[in-house]
Amino acid sequence: MSQPLFSPSGLSLPLASNIGVLSAAASGLGRFIGDQGGDIDRVFGRAGIDPERLLHPTLSLALTNYCQVLEEAARQSGCDNFGLRYGEQFRPRELGLLGYVGLCSETLEEALKNFAAAFPYHQHDTLIRLVDCGECYRFDYQVRHGAILDRRQDAELTLGMALNLMRHALGPEWAPRAVSFEHARPEGWQEHGRVFDAPVLFQRGCNSMLIPKRDLYGRQMPERDANLLFLVQDVIRRLGEQGGAPNLVEDAGTQIRLALADGEPSLEIIAEQLELTTAGLQRRLREAGLSFSQLVENTRRELALHYLRQPQRPISELAPLLGYSETSAFSRAFRRWFGVSPRQWRSDAS
Repeated sequence: MSQPLFSPSGLSLPLASNIGVLSAAASGLGRFIGDQGGDIDRVFGRAGIDPERLLHPTLSLALTNYCQVLEEAARQSGCDNFGLRYGEQFRPRELGLLGYVGLCSETLEEALKNFAAAFPYHQHDTLIRLVDCGECYRFDYQVRHGAILDRRQDAELTLGMALNLMRHALGPEWAPRAVSFEHARPEGWQEHGRVFDAPVLFQRGCNSMLIPKRDLYGRQMPERDANLLFLVQDVIRRLGEQGGAPNLVEDAGTQIRLALADGEPSLEIIAEQLELTTAGLQRRLREAGLSFSQLVENTRRELALHYLRQPQRPISELAPLLGYSETSAFSRAFRRWFGVSPRQWRSDAS
């Protein structure tokens, strides 16, 4: 059995709380950006990432910055499948505490269950679950942070990490029965089939991987260690449970996004969803330098760009998605924000 990265004595030390995602999730990111031809300083700078934090795997990164740095790396390097390739080379040991939750488990089936159970402490605002589907387990993953709209690279990276945990025990030839992603099919979709060696579906309700149960029977983890597993689980639980206070602006933005499909968001309804009075919500927003109308406008603007980056989505569909009753109202707002029409913006960005 190989020597563990974390010693029991090291695991017992007090650690900073995790309010987003542990920086171990970005292990080797700077090197990989450089390998793909990207400018490390530019990518980190635009995403608001302090490279020094990446040297300490138990420090926390804001989940918004983490997803943004992956998207920015894909854009800046010209590697559209950046997350897929980063995940393909990402070994469980490099994932720090969460990786060792899987590696130290007794069996592969327990490794999957322990990995899914520990993940919410490793990364907040995220759906993670292992669903019993009869002949298969379905490993589901989805970022549910209201401010994160572009998250394709993170999804492909995370399913790649899960794939490598499986292959650590079953060998490099193992393949899932199927893989699904919530985002649209990218241009280089054939590479996804090669990496997973399985049918890959796009524009599904959740990011997921189907794992045949028969592949798990009797499979012990090569580096199983019950004592170290107990210590790792305890530390990662403490990191997650000490998370910071909720962000009201992000929570209000999430509720506004959900309400836009029904038309103009109401201050009264959003305040009720947040269990605040209208005056209380307005006061809290003023403290953050915003009015309710400004937050609605900012949310619409972010969503408009998110939808326009999806070339398969017709521009005629955007107005109702953003709470406008008429396309002309959306077009006028968009010109006020960016000085061009939505169609011109999409043409210039392509």
